[in-house]
Amino acid sequence: QLQLVESVGGLVQPGGSLRLTCAASGFTLERNAIGWFRQAPGKEREGVACISSSGETTNYDYSATGRFTISRDTAKNMVYLQMNNLKLEDTGVYYCAADDVSGSRRHQCTTVSLAYDYWGQGTQVTVSS
Repeated sequence: QLQLVESVGGLVQPGGSLRLTCAASGFTLERNAIGWFRQAPGKEREGVACISSSGETTNYDYSATGRFTISRDTAKNMVYLQMNNLKLEDTGVYYCAADDVSGSRRHQCTTVSLAYDYWGQGTQVTVSS
């Protein structure tokens, strides 16, 4: 059974750091692009970062560029989102999701949520002083 489980988020002060983990089971990262998404209260879900199934391509939303880093460990089947210099507007529920890709798409990934087939349950990240 395919499953994605995010680590527990937490409360972080502005300027602080937090690393989220997405544990994947039932499928291999080499066949799936993984994305991280965020949904703030009263707002639509937005893409934050993604990593291709080849692991060679990463993309970031402009709000995350320079502050967030997505990475993965294929041996552990886990994907990470390192978030630095957190801001109040980073508050929200964070989700990881998997996009089953193959062939020519293995070096691509998107932060568009409609492309993703499987989703984790989400984890709350609150940035507040």
